[in-house]
Amino acid sequence: MDMGLTGKVAVITGSSKGIGFAAARLLAAEGARVVLCARREEELNAAAEQIRQETGGDVLAVPADVTRPEDGERVVSRAVEAFGRLDILVNNAGTSAAAPFETVGAEKWQADLDLKLLAAIRFSQAALPYLREAGGGAIVNITTSGAKTPPAASLPTTVSRAAGLALTKAMSHDLAKDNIRVNSVCIGQIRSEQIEKRWKQAAPELTWEQFSTLPQHQIPLGRIGETEEAARVIVFLASPAASYVTGTAVNVDGGKAPAL
Repeated sequence: MDMGLTGKVAVITGSSKGIGFAAARLLAAEGARVVLCARREEELNAAAEQIRQETGGDVLAVPADVTRPEDGERVVSRAVEAFGRLDILVNNAGTSAAAPFETVGAEKWQADLDLKLLAAIRFSQAALPYLREAGGGAIVNITTSGAKTPPAASLPTTVSRAAGLALTKAMSHDLAKDNIRVNSVCIGQIRSEQIEKRWKQAAPELTWEQFSTLPQHQIPLGRIGETEEAARVIVFLASPAASYVTGTAVNVDGGKAPAL
């Protein structure tokens, strides 16, 4: 299936590894020109070079801290300077921060909101004029399936991510007139450095496949997901193949979330 991404330009935050990297690699493989951004310059450059080698695509690496208000404008400007346009923004930057309500202080709340909500707002605002100039485009906000039904001891992440879902819906209404689609991908348990660390600490005698399929994960599909599986959904929503999809939030969690 032709995803219609050849020549499109995409900015992906938090893309030196994990889901962001997998999405950037798949976008490049589909013919898009991609702009990676993350804080650690060495890791970022290595990621960009790997994607170039594997896909032959045009890749630009721009070191940035998404919590700094000026970095959204700078990354988007660099993308347009390099490639002449902008069609896709994937707001992926974030980390897991989960604790009981009474243990989360004001600084942690602010840091989480800066990273997961305000950064998405700033990057989207920076991208908006260029998406309009291109005649439309797509914004994909990465959240978590826990944002829909937050469990105990899941703060501040689930609150920040739930705000991201509200942001997605509101933006989808405001920007539809400009042919800019806005959707969310709600991530469940996907293979990551954090999950691999848990595996090696809790059950180093097991292979990844054995650990991934433990019943205690309570995943209906029976295993932890791979980054490429999340990337495929992100790329679909970012592509013209999803031209009539906006304002939705898709769970990528193996069926675990109790909410649609």
